[in-house]
Amino acid sequence: MTQSVLVTGSNSGFGYLIANTLVRQGFKVVGTMRDPQGRNASIANELKANGIMVIDIDVTDDKSVTDGVALAIEQAGHIDVVINNAGVGTLGWQESFDIDDFKKVFDINVFGVQRMTRAILGHMKQRGSGTLIQVSSILGQFVLPFLGSYNATKHAVEGLAENYRVELSQFGIQSLIVQPGGFGTDFGANLLRSSDKAVTQSYGEFADAPEQMWAGTEAGHDADTAPNPQMVADAVLELLKTPAAERPFRTTVDGSGLNPVIEATNQAREAAMQHIYKLYDMDHLLTLKQN
Repeated sequence: MTQSVLVTGSNSGFGYLIANTLVRQGFKVVGTMRDPQGRNASIANELKANGIMVIDIDVTDDKSVTDGVALAIEQAGHIDVVINNAGVGTLGWQESFDIDDFKKVFDINVFGVQRMTRAILGHMKQRGSGTLIQVSSILGQFVLPFLGSYNATKHAVEGLAENYRVELSQFGIQSLIVQPGGFGTDFGANLLRSSDKAVTQSYGEFADAPEQMWAGTEAGHDADTAPNPQMVADAVLELLKTPAAERPFRTTVDGSGLNPVIEATNQAREAAMQHIYKLYDMDHLLTLKQN
């Protein structure tokens, strides 16, 4: 049976590449985005021409999510895989992000993941199978300066995915994480800046350091030697083609040489999880139960 995959944030970046890569490989793909009839109409029409079903979902809106997921199930017949890719980056001194700034980025990057997951889990539990893939970041494992609120959201997403892994494994539902490194997508064009400009200026001669750092990052992304973001879509494809029992919980995709460092961290975390869960006689929760 053809697998049906729902990809959030499919109008750009990794989501766009993932949706197109999967449909070319014979998957039935539902791509979601905001406003496919308006500002995203041209990209929505392109995806439709490629054979991708397009549905309007705003991950920050409860009703939009529940209605959109129901429509996706109706149009696709069923959903086997949900790829939570929609997200936004941030830039600025962490202190200068006020609580409303934090609420905004968490609403998209964390609460949006929870909304989508809650909306699909009833369907997956009824079917006794399913796969959740969270597009996290290598910044879900360590931090870089000036990306503080974004770092925090990716650490939170990894925690959500860890919990779903153990709570859903015995229902035949698999929770996985993909951790991209830095790639040249439109991520930088949509960064949320901090609101408290007075706090930013309190850093004196270093106030512009976040913007200077990001300018250097963007220059690296534009270089001829920069890694191709298609690597992330290819990694997702490979993950879905791999038998469920053989899939790693975390998959790191980085073209800058950080893979070995992040992989070592992932392996240490996995070993700790296995040890702790065995001590509590819960290690079976780390293994997917399949029909």
